[in-house]
Order: sequence, then structure tokens, then C-alpha cells
Amino acid sequence: MLEGLKVVEYATYIAAPGAGGILSDWGAEVIKIEPPGGDPIRRFFDTIGSDQDANPVFEMDNRGKKSVILDTTQEAGKEALRRLAAKADVFLTNVRPGGLSRAGLDYEGLSAANPKIIYASVTGYGLEGAEADRPGFDMAAFWSRTGFGRLTAPKGVDPFPIRTAVGDHICSLSTASAILAALYERDRTGKGRLVETSLVRAAIYALGSDMAIQLRFGKLASTRPREGAINPIANFFRTKDERWVCVLPRQSEKDWGVMCDALDAGHLKTDPRFIKSRDRRANGPALVGEIDALFATKDLADIAERFDKGDLVWAPFNTPAEASVDPQLIAAGCYVDTPLASGEGTFRAPAAPARFHGADDAPKGPSPRPGQHTAGVLAGAGFSADEVAAMLASGAAA
Repeated sequence: MLEGLKVVEYATYIAAPGAGGILSDWGAEVIKIEPPGGDPIRRFFDTIGSDQDANPVFEMDNRGKKSVILDTTQEAGKEALRRLAAKADVFLTNVRPGGLSRAGLDYEGLSAANPKIIYASVTGYGLEGAEADRPGFDMAAFWSRTGFGRLTAPKGVDPFPIRTAVGDHICSLSTASAILAALYERDRTGKGRLVETSLVRAAIYALGSDMAIQLRFGKLASTRPREGAINPIANFFRTKDERWVCVLPRQSEKDWGVMCDALDAGHLKTDPRFIKSRDRRANGPALVGEIDALFATKDLADIAERFDKGDLVWAPFNTPAEASVDPQLIAAGCYVDTPLASGEGTFRAPAAPARFHGADDAPKGPSPRPGQHTAGVLAGAGFSADEVAAMLASGAAA
């Protein structure tokens, strides 16, 4: 879909490269500018004390890209980046605003040479305000600063970390969509623009329904443990074969009766403690105990058959290992085969977040080695053989 679109990605770690990875899967040419030594996320497993040979964290967000190493602390490196951006459709970066401005790599600097460029800035805290230059990773900016983590933890539970790059990848989604909106506008006007996304804005949007309640009413119910759920039947229950099941009634009164019938528990429909939703809420712990006992007599396959017959909303509460082999997730295209860098075979990885039927929306190649495409990309951008050789000799490129 994006064949012919050229993206220069001057970014490290995950949120911005994740957006570049989506665009790459969808056909864009993404030139990844890395510092000497490569993007630090290439050493992800080193930082957590593991000696894994492969790095699926890096591979997911960087498959199909071209790697160019530039030392932008040198003027020759900065100038090379400017020349690449002058011929790009999109400049994607998560470098802090102050550093970009000092290097002449901010929107004003690059758009002067390329008025049609879409300049996508990804930050922790936005481009304005006293903390715009503060470094922001998703556990700090997305999870902690916005209240996301505090609301997710049940009341009384100590803080715990977000899983690897969840906030980053939500921000990647917002960044990719913002870039495409700006490109659509450019098709009409012929002009580029600055596009800004941030971890905090992505988090507040992702938390939107609860945050809307907070903003409108000035208060918000905390997350409760299973036995204290506001709606006891919108909950999790464990089967006889030790599988947890999520149950989510659409209309409490209607689905309550169907759920009772599915569980052969007609007596609960007439129990005065549970007749109306307000009764069930007032007697929540007792009702959870009753349903726990019913689920404990039935295997997951039995629950599935019964609940599907009643058209109830439910799902197995899978582990990632179970999700990785779930036939429906496979059918939905959640996983893709990604080429190995060796050129011999593929490995499975998460897919980009949309499917385009009839189009090639799969990875366009493996993740690149550091600097694998430096010489070729520079030559393709109009650098002479002597210029390339001089940059390689000085360390401005590698």
C-alpha cells in the first residue's frame, strides 16, 4: 500500500521505530539512522542479563528496514542526515526536541529544505511545557505519570511494571495513523506538516473511557479484586481443568438468566440475593462463590459449548503460550512469518495491527545488521564515492 513512500527514521528503542516498522510492513522504504554502535535496543537482552542469540524485540520493530550508521555529533553526519531528509516523504524521530533544535534537525530546519516533508516527533511528554525535554520511557511516562498503572492495579496492591513496550506500541499505532493522516492532507495541499505524538497523550487516550469519567465527575472507582467486582458476573472463573474464563455480560438482566441456564443453575435466578443487578452487586462475594462452585464442575470445552449455545460473551483467559497457538488468533492474522537475516527460512512474529486483503502486508525482509546499508543508501541519495569513503574513514558514517 505504501510502495514509493520514503521514510527516514532517526530514532532508537521502540515507540518511534515501532511506527516505522508498521510503515515498513505496509510497503514503505524505511531508512533507519542509527548511532555508532547501533540502536541500543539491539542490546536488549544484554541489559537484562540474558545471553540470547536472537533479539525478537528488535526484530519485530525493525524488520524490512535499511540500516545506516551516522555519527550526528560530527557535522558531516548531521549534514548527511539533512541530505537524506531533503529527499524523504517522512522524517520520524524520538530524539529529544532540544537536541534536534541545536543540531538544526528540528521541523523548521528540515522543512526549509523540504517543505513537503511530514515530520513526526515522538516524545515522552510532548513538545511544549517545562518538561518537554525530559527523557520518557513507557513505564515512566505512559504507565506511571498518567495514572494508567495506578488504575490497573487493584486497590491495595503495590505498584508493578507494565509489560515490555506495551505503552510504546500503543504510541506506535497513534504515530503511524498520524503520519498517514498528514500524508493524506499533503496529497490535497502539497504541504507537509509537523506531527506530534507522545507517550502521555497515547496513554490518556488508551485510558479514555475511565479518564472521561474522571474528568466529567471528578472521581473514579478503583479496580477491585475479583470477589469485589462491581458487576460480579463480569468476571473471571476457573474451570474444572484449571482454565480461567472471562465472562462479560452485555445486558446484565438478560444475560444473567441465560448464564444461569448455561450453568444448570436455574435456582440462582430465583434466589432473592441475586434477582436484580443491584441485588447481585450488594451480594457480590456470595455470588462469585456460587459461580465458582459451578465452574469447578465443568471443563473448558463444556463451558465453551454451553456459553456459545447461549450466545454469551466469553473468552479463555490465555497465557501468551496458549495465545501463540490459538487457532482463531492464527486465522485472524495475528502472527506473520518473518525472514531470517541469513536468508534461510523464517520465524514467527507478531503482525502489524491491520490486514489488507489482497495486498502484501507481511514483513518485507529481515531486520538489518548495524550499518548494513550505509554505503548504498548514501550513494543512492547522491553522495559521490569519494564522499562516502571520506565519511567512512572519519567515522561520520559506518
